[in-house]
Amino acid sequence: MAGKITHKWAFKPGMRAGAYSWKSSTKAVERLKSVSAEIRAVARTDPTTAAEGVIALAQRIWPAFEHIDTSSGALGNAVSRTLEELLPILIEAPADEKTRAKWLEQLRDAIEDDGVDYLAPIADRFGQIAAYPALMNLHADCDLDMIREAWSDHARFSHVTTGTLTLSCLLEARRYDELLALLSVQRTRIWFHEKFGAEALLRQGREDEAFAYAEALLKDDRRQWGHFEIAQFCERILVRKGREKEAYRRFGLPTASGNTYLAMWRDLVKRYPDIDARGILEDLIETQGSRGKWFAAAKTAKYLDIALECAAHPDAAPATLIRAARDFAIKEPAFAAQVGLFAIGHLLAGHGYEPSPLDIDEAVTHVMAAAKRIGQGDRVLREVQRLSANAATDVLMSARLKSRIADTEKGDG
Repeated sequence: MAGKITHKWAFKPGMRAGAYSWKSSTKAVERLKSVSAEIRAVARTDPTTAAEGVIALAQRIWPAFEHIDTSSGALGNAVSRTLEELLPILIEAPADEKTRAKWLEQLRDAIEDDGVDYLAPIADRFGQIAAYPALMNLHADCDLDMIREAWSDHARFSHVTTGTLTLSCLLEARRYDELLALLSVQRTRIWFHEKFGAEALLRQGREDEAFAYAEALLKDDRRQWGHFEIAQFCERILVRKGREKEAYRRFGLPTASGNTYLAMWRDLVKRYPDIDARGILEDLIETQGSRGKWFAAAKTAKYLDIALECAAHPDAAPATLIRAARDFAIKEPAFAAQVGLFAIGHLLAGHGYEPSPLDIDEAVTHVMAAAKRIGQGDRVLREVQRLSANAATDVLMSARLKSRIADTEKGDG
């Protein structure tokens, strides 16, 4: 009978040993995106072959990326994101025990050869990848004595590359007492390992102990690595116990995440649907600071009164305020006029990133257009004149504003 036809992966030639030089971080990140897309496409029709693709990638990451400068952290983050994205394919693949045994040996070898822990996400979930209890126990026992001996030696630090995968296998094999005993011999407690102990307690229904176990690391005088993850773990337990408001105050607000202030607000609103969204925004502004920088989030969330409070703050970006004055001139002219006035005030005070006198022109145009729509042209013009009369830090902006006021008074602006 003919053997199985091996899938020809397009990514393999580009992930050969030594393929990338010192300054190839950006190129490597792009390569990872294309590799992930290729594997995920195969997974839609052939999940087992796709899982083998994940293993092939894992085997090639360190040899291919060994010589790249990783000081920026961009490549490490990209590798982690890629593996987290692909791990479900590997874990859920319909493979028999013999096939998984082969996969685990290949992954174990790759982890042992990994020079910078690129494969940490795989080690973290090694027990899940094992799937079968016999394989979990096999890999849990493989280096258990060596790890215990190394971690018990407090006179010197000994890193064991298979430590994390061993903890993962002990956890998934439900060998909780052995797992906790192993962790207890370490001199230094770090979440990288202790998360398995906390999860072991949680899986046994020992919620209060799990919470105390994790919270103790947050109380460490040093800023514990994984602080964000520890807080999220504690938050999850409190929510599970029905203590949502406490979870929100103690852990939700401090760990709100997102690339923008708006994304941070949306993150918390999603996590706490029973808490007033407006209140969440106000709490974030209070706890995070930089009130002016929350203007765009408040505006987009349609809390225009809060947005105005943010717009008045000195760290609100004039350019952002001017765009808002333009965008709201028709649908919310009163709001647009006031936002534009704040922008003018900030420009006169010398605020903003690389401001130009042309910004004054645009701000005045939008302010007056909005004011006329609500029949407040004269009043708003007087307010602009008042701003101009006050001492200004930026002489060029002040001169430009006086010129625009003159044009407006003559009916030309």
